[in-house]
Amino acid sequence: MVAEQKDFIVAIELGSSKVVAIAGQKKPDGSISVLAMVKEDASSFIRKGVVYNIDKTAQCLQSMVKKLEMQLQARILQVFVGVGGQSLRSVRNSVQRDLSGLSADGSAIITQEMVVELMDENLSLEYPEQKILDVAEQEYRVDTQLQMDPVGIRAAKLEGNFLNILMRKAFFQNLNRCFELAEIKVAEMYLAPLALANAVLTEAEKRSGCVLVDIGADTTTVTVFWKNVLRHLAVIPLGSNNITKDIASLQMEEADAEQMKLKYGCAYTENNDIDPTLKYSIDPERQIESRRFIQIVEARMQEIIENASYQIPSEYSDKLLGGIILTGGGSNMRNIEKAVSTYTRIDKVRVAKFVTTTINSGNDLLKARNGIFNTVLGLLLKGDINCAGNGISRGGDLFEDQKEEEVNVPERPVRKASEVETGTIRTQQEEDKAAELARQQREAQERKEREEEERRLEEERRLKKENSGWNRFKRSVKKITTDIFAEE
Repeated sequence: MVAEQKDFIVAIELGSSKVVAIAGQKKPDGSISVLAMVKEDASSFIRKGVVYNIDKTAQCLQSMVKKLEMQLQARILQVFVGVGGQSLRSVRNSVQRDLSGLSADGSAIITQEMVVELMDENLSLEYPEQKILDVAEQEYRVDTQLQMDPVGIRAAKLEGNFLNILMRKAFFQNLNRCFELAEIKVAEMYLAPLALANAVLTEAEKRSGCVLVDIGADTTTVTVFWKNVLRHLAVIPLGSNNITKDIASLQMEEADAEQMKLKYGCAYTENNDIDPTLKYSIDPERQIESRRFIQIVEARMQEIIENASYQIPSEYSDKLLGGIILTGGGSNMRNIEKAVSTYTRIDKVRVAKFVTTTINSGNDLLKARNGIFNTVLGLLLKGDINCAGNGISRGGDLFEDQKEEEVNVPERPVRKASEVETGTIRTQQEEDKAAELARQQREAQERKEREEEERRLEEERRLKKENSGWNRFKRSVKKITTDIFAEE
């Protein structure tokens, strides 16, 4: 049992096969001290990183937060959440503006307001059953030139290029609903693949161009960077569990197949290194030829690698000087670098076993440094708000005064979608508040316009009345009478 903690950050990752909750403190030197961690199997309520059983997911989240609170001896008021899963993908879009009519010379100086208008128009784009979670700005085309920041440049045409990150609306709503049911306040939602990329990639790799391949249990996530900008994101519904299932087709339990994969699995084997007489034991009574086992494992691994390679946009295929960076549990297979370089023809391959930030922890799972927890550590690194509440006395009731504490959690100001930095996602609650605020502003504007219209009509009626023939006659008589009395 640790002492009561009063300052910490909590991050939760809903992965393709597991849910991980972690609490840590950021130190002045930039390092992280992990204070507590809880991991639960998610196979009964999450498939390929997507929630399909809301109630079970909510129960799991609630249970994990309570376990963290007991380890920390403090209440958790809010958490940071990573969003990923199979339905996540990127789509390009461009928005154009003709500036030639804004001045006599057929051009105009580009302002920040013009850029924001392009961003807002892009965000207003509707995709059937899909939701824009985030947008990565690409280059802006200013006349015929490409610019990262067009503000201040004189031009006749402006085109904004954007990479929209999409997710199925239903899946995003399910995720938010889970935290509502569990009564867990979400401080911020992050794109899990970008949080992972920030944690394991170097600035040089993102600048010179690279591909990050996160091989998980049920999915493989591919992110492409060039010039420090996200250029493509895709989630492939294949992972290391597919290898396990292939091995299990040899008529064995998946648990035994997993052990065989870990013990004998190899991503790439030269033909000359295969012993035709060697056999692997399935159980005390059965064996399988090593050649057949190798073929099963390598065939699936080749499929995963080639599908990941296929996601690299053609215009960046010859610009990726940073090479391919592998991470996730599937990257631990022997000879994985050789397999990737062989099937992709990219020689520069690196395995990111751990995040680049210094992590201090006595947890054996983290000390293994096997890439499995890189994403949740990346989410922890992104967190920037204290998640700690009041302390819990030994034997105290975790449910006591919980609602009173939640009232004291400071509310984040409602942000416009264009104000949110890349990699950060507005929660459903924040979007609802933004929509309500926009509705109130729209109604106020409509009310103001109605009042102005009524004043205008009233003024027209008054002028019309004043200019009527009878009123003009009365004013003439009044003026003549006034003049007569004035002369007398």
